[in-house]
Parts: sequence; C-alpha cells; structure tokens
Amino acid sequence: MTPPTRPRRLAGARAVVGRRLLVAVPVLAATSAGMFLLGAASPVDPAQQYAGAAAFTTSEENLAQIRANWGVDDPLYVQYLRWVGNLLRGDLGWSTSRHEPVVDVLAARAGWTLLLVGAALALVLVASLLLGTLAAYRRGGWFDRALRAVAYAVQSVPVFWVGLAAIAVFALGLGWLPAGGLTDVTATGTGVADVARHLVLPVGVLALSQAPWFVLFVRDAVAESLRDDHVLAARARGLPGRTVLFGHALRTALLPFLTLVGTHLPEIVGGAVLVETVFSLPGLGAVTVQAALGSDFPLLAATTLATAVVVLAANLAADLGYAAADPRVRLE
Repeated sequence: MTPPTRPRRLAGARAVVGRRLLVAVPVLAATSAGMFLLGAASPVDPAQQYAGAAAFTTSEENLAQIRANWGVDDPLYVQYLRWVGNLLRGDLGWSTSRHEPVVDVLAARAGWTLLLVGAALALVLVASLLLGTLAAYRRGGWFDRALRAVAYAVQSVPVFWVGLAAIAVFALGLGWLPAGGLTDVTATGTGVADVARHLVLPVGVLALSQAPWFVLFVRDAVAESLRDDHVLAARARGLPGRTVLFGHALRTALLPFLTLVGTHLPEIVGGAVLVETVFSLPGLGAVTVQAALGSDFPLLAATTLATAVVVLAANLAADLGYAAADPRVRLE
C-alpha cells in the first residue's frame, strides 16, 4: 500500500484536530458544569468563607451585601452562565484559600508542575523502553523474573508511601538529598543547580511509581514483536541481535506504546499532586489539596479544567504521533 502523500497527511491531521476540538467542547462543558454543581451543593457559605475569621463579628447585613455583590442568590443557571462568561474572558474567579486571583495562582505554579511531570515522564519512557526491551529479549531469565517481581511490588505501593520512604532513606538516613522544597532555606533565588538537586527525589519517586505500567507493557509488546515475521526474517538474514532487537522489534512495539502514554497521563498528573504535597513543592498539587480542604471551588474548578485540557491534548498528541510513526495509519 502506498503511504499517503504529505499534503494528504497534513489535511488528515487538521481533520483529526477539528474532530477532537468538537469532542473537547462538550467534555469541558460537562466537566465545568459538574464542578459548578458540586460547588453549588456545598453547605459552605461563600460570603462567610470570604470574610474568614471576621465572619464571626460581621453583621448579617454585610454578609448579605457580599452575597448580592457576588450574585450567589441568583438562579443557578444565571450563576453558571456568568461564570462561563468570565471564564471565556480569562477571569477564573477569586481563590478563597490563597486570597488572590485564580489566574495568578495557576500562572505562578503551573510551570513547576509541568516541569515535574515532564521530567518524570521522560525518565519513565527511557527507563521502561530500555528495561522492558531487555526483559523481553531475555524472556524467562533471571532478569525478566526479577524485573516483573519488582514492577508488581512497586505498583502495589501508594506513591505517597514511596515518597516518605525515599525521604527517610536518602534525606534523613544518608543525607544525600534534601527532604523537600524547591530551594535551600538560605537561598536567595531559584538557581538551576539548586532546583535540580531538590527535584531529584520528587522526579525519581513519581517516575518509579508510574514505571511498572510502562515497563510491563513494553516487555509484553516487544516479546510479542520478536515473534513477528519481519523480525524473524531479519534474524534469519544474520543481522546483529542489537539491530534486530532495537531496530525491528522495539520499533514495532513503539506504536501501541504511544497510545499508552496518552491514556496514562491522567494518573501521572494525579501522582504529581501527591508527590508535590509530600515534598512541599510549589506546584498545583499542594494548592489543589489546600483548595479541597478549604472548599475553594473556584480554584478546584480551574485546576480540574486545566487537567482535562492537558489530558485531551495528550490524547490528541498520541494519535498524531501514532500516525507519524506509522505511515500506514490514515488520519482521515
């Protein structure tokens, strides 16, 4: 079959992006509506929450004026449409737990979360491709059995427990790495070397907690690919084992692996929330936990929508990457 020409593939990519955008609109609308309904069903009084400790001494008239200014006594659909209108204008509301605009909270902290997730994902991909491929090549050997046993054991351990164990061993016991934070207490800025040193444990813990899925998937995919006809033919032609393994078997196994990366991203983001909380990192994870404990629904809604956007974008990137890796895939 002749591979699609470049203009046709570009047109197919635009069609896929358009269809995904049509799907993303109702998904994001349903997500925002669900978060709004949860906030409306909460027994927490927004006026008292905004006033804080002063709510105990503030008169009922002042609280009523706050409710009127915010429009919390309006019908629910009116409040939702007003919230959506503000959202489209870039106004995500006021964070009652941080006492600042939600946009400022996201702008100040989203970058650190993306750095943590990106570094952990890169480490997971490299390690899983290498270890899974070697385990498949030596299938049934001691390395394969040991790797699967470790993967199953790690998968059964909660990520926060892995984080606490890493702090106990490498920070408190051996003193090799800092126990938390983004920089040293005496630091006057965020130097690259200082930040990198503080991110070693969080990135390693997040990567370790997510690696079993990818390692086992690569191991099974490569083991299956080693039995394909084109791989057997390459081996019969006398090609070196490394070329057969990485140039033929692994290349075939990478195609479904791209889909796994896209679908598994929500769990990585969820694990980042716990890791940031354990290591006291200034990312979105810590403020999300703080917002949940303080019933800060504007901030919770914003972080939930941001996570949904990231997941939808990751799935789209996985589909486009799958098509780019295999010319036989027709995007149309």
